[in-house]
Amino acid sequence: MKLYYSPGSCSLSPHIALREAGIAFDLVKVDNASKKLPDGADYNAVNAKGYVPCLELDGGERLTEGPAIVQYIADLAPKSKLAPPPGTLARARLQEWLNFVTSELHKGFSPLFASNTPDQYKLIAKDKLMTRLRFADAALERQPFLLGDGFTVADAYLFVVASWAKHVNVDLSQLGSLVAFSKRVAERPAVREALRAEGLA
Repeated sequence: MKLYYSPGSCSLSPHIALREAGIAFDLVKVDNASKKLPDGADYNAVNAKGYVPCLELDGGERLTEGPAIVQYIADLAPKSKLAPPPGTLARARLQEWLNFVTSELHKGFSPLFASNTPDQYKLIAKDKLMTRLRFADAALERQPFLLGDGFTVADAYLFVVASWAKHVNVDLSQLGSLVAFSKRVAERPAVREALRAEGLA
């Protein structure tokens, strides 16, 4: 199994999930700017979407889109409890959070990273993003993780996306529960391993 990734990007979420699940895999770094692989090959030939993550299975099939990949990983290792069983309300709650993180938070950060986003619009984007981040913070006031007491793939994704705040001058200091959550997740052995492997620790 191969995970195509770019350091610190959303591909860190499935990277963490693979390590939490105890699944053997190889990391293949993608240069986001040139879309080149370490051997000089064109990443677009691997994933026509041109972005990470992409999980290549042992049979050669490829799976893209982070929320789909992390659920697939979780289901490969049910004993890890990275996701509730399929068909349960708890699983729907996990999907609810994954959808929120990907559509409201992940995409909320996107214009802040783009060099061609007008400064005036960045202020509007930050204001909307903070509203969404406060929602996650409120959920974490009641429990240590998004679904309760147990760490899931949704927590890995939120951890990764929240870590982008410092790169785009989004101040999380007033979101105490989210900050505490991020510190708690960062202390997990699998998370530390993933950060080291990507040169982020």
